[in-house]
Amino acid sequence: MSLPFVSFRHTYRFLSDGTVVTSDSTLRFRGRDEVESSLVANGYRVLDVREAPDRPGREFVFISERTT
Repeated sequence: MSLPFVSFRHTYRFLSDGTVVTSDSTLRFRGRDEVESSLVANGYRVLDVREAPDRPGREFVFISERTT
């Protein structure tokens, strides 16, 4: 798999009884335009889009309000 998908596996080991549980996950990272379009299509108005201070240009915070 390649971007915008990122897959990873984490194994949990429980000390109390030795149980081992493996969790496989896949995240999908959507672009700014796709997120904004999705918000508008679902009844929100985007008031502002801010960049995360520790990841400028790579992570966004959407400030929006419900229009209906």
